[in-house]
Amino acid sequence: MSPEMIGLLAQGTWETLYMTLVSTAIAYIIGIPIGVILYITGEGGIRRNRTVNAVVGVIVNILRSVPFLILLVAILPFTRLVVGTTIGSTATIVPLVVAAAPYVGRMVESSLKEIDAGVIEAARAMGTSAWQMIYKVFLPEAKPSLLVGATISLATILGYSAMAGFVGGGGLGAIAINYGYYRYQSDIMLITVALLVIIVQILQEGGLKLVGKVDKRLR
Repeated sequence: MSPEMIGLLAQGTWETLYMTLVSTAIAYIIGIPIGVILYITGEGGIRRNRTVNAVVGVIVNILRSVPFLILLVAILPFTRLVVGTTIGSTATIVPLVVAAAPYVGRMVESSLKEIDAGVIEAARAMGTSAWQMIYKVFLPEAKPSLLVGATISLATILGYSAMAGFVGGGGLGAIAINYGYYRYQSDIMLITVALLVIIVQILQEGGLKLVGKVDKRLR
């Protein structure tokens, strides 16, 4: 393998990590409020509101139903509006966030539903306000489950980022497509796949170790 290809793979690895980590962070900034809204306005929520829950739920379900490649192409004008281009790793972050935020929202909602009802009732009995319930009860109690969800989300978004190589996205996915697929260099394809697997394993192991440190049930 030539030094140029090694450098290209190193750059692709960095771009993949950049897209995955930044997209996940932004998706959680957007997705956590979505999940909280779905939870508190849903059945048994502290601020039950069927209309809000239904509207947010429909939007989330629609975005989750669109295959990523189709969504990526469909929002190209929006991507260009946000970052000024539709090509490269930074441009790929926009559709990654749009695709991942609803997914994260549902995962957050699911994590909040796992909270012990006794803890919630105790907080209510103490006169805790809605905002205090969210920041001092819901999110802290759901932290282990939220971290597990974040680990799963990282792997999912990493897979999405690889697909973006078909339409000019950067990272290892673009290398696999441009060299492994179009130029029939199967060795490059295998290397990129191996690197993607290694990245996923590192992210998952790191996430699970972090969960072990914060989960009081495992102590």
